[in-house]
Amino acid sequence: MKAGTPFTREVKLLPQTFDAVDAEGVFEGYASLFGIADLGKDVVMPGAFAGSLAKRGAAGVRLLWQHDPSEPIGRWIAIEEDRRGLFVRGKLNLLVERAREIHALMREGAVDGLSIGFRVERARAERPTGLRRLEKLDLWEISVVTFPMLPGARIGAVKSTPADLAARIRRASRRLFS
Repeated sequence: MKAGTPFTREVKLLPQTFDAVDAEGVFEGYASLFGIADLGKDVVMPGAFAGSLAKRGAAGVRLLWQHDPSEPIGRWIAIEEDRRGLFVRGKLNLLVERAREIHALMREGAVDGLSIGFRVERARAERPTGLRRLEKLDLWEISVVTFPMLPGARIGAVKSTPADLAARIRRASRRLFS
């Protein structure tokens, strides 16, 4: 820096970490996003889950680890379609060893993918693009996964208590202004 050049203070925001997972293991995010092609060229259309959710509800959809039916890790508290996609809120069963491990991985931000397990009831193929538009799906499970087929299907927030939030703000402030 040249002599006489004014010093400019730079401020950077810290990315949110998942270190504030509450004691109950509650988390939320998007398991599917409408109108976006996944790595297998499937595109879920708005309304695709409506019939299945009306029939099954959140209680009828399983919460699994890596799509493994022998690895249930909790339950879905809420599943609903909004304008963006399939929004979910789940609760890990921390009495289950695998769920405790996943809870720790989620707290570290090491695992944050979500992926849907379904049966296609109605779809249409688009020849020039190779995309398959999924119009009606029978949703039977949503998994926490390492690598989701739809890269944007992620756990977006882990529920925290007001005390956890206050502690995170204090830690971030110390890092920013110390």
